[in-house]
Amino acid sequence: MKDLGKTKICLGLQIEHLKDGILVLKRFYMDKSHPLSTPMVVRSLDVEKDPFRPPTDDEDILGPEVPYLSAIGALMFLAGHTTDILFSLNLLARYSSCPTKRHWNGVKQIFRYLQGTKDLGLYFSNPSKGSLYGFADAGYLSDPHTGRSQTGYVFTMGGTAISWRSTK
Repeated sequence: MKDLGKTKICLGLQIEHLKDGILVLKRFYMDKSHPLSTPMVVRSLDVEKDPFRPPTDDEDILGPEVPYLSAIGALMFLAGHTTDILFSLNLLARYSSCPTKRHWNGVKQIFRYLQGTKDLGLYFSNPSKGSLYGFADAGYLSDPHTGRSQTGYVFTMGGTAISWRSTK
């Protein structure tokens, strides 16, 4: 085994290791975007108005000039360290084969959220003072398009998440 140094390209994703970590935002021209406080828009209970619904026949599929797959890949790389974007990223990644402008707007929403939270981090208090807590939840028919439910759990120690899982 040989150490080749830091990864620069992996699975079509350009990776540049920086101190400030905003290369991805600059790559997608989102570094000057208006920051947001939530990674996704509120979903509508009306299936026809849900921004995460599958494409309809009258919607145009995005062409290759829109870097949808590259953006999803870059966000997946970031999600290893910024887990608060995973739920909305998972919803948007489902449409990688047929994204529409509506889905692209969802990707831009995540980038704007990252712009607004780039100075935030996780704080782990002293483990001897913190207790281990577990929480679980399930949503009945979480995806109204397929009729499937979503379940998940999170374990926290010292007030910070240390393990989580969400399945559909």
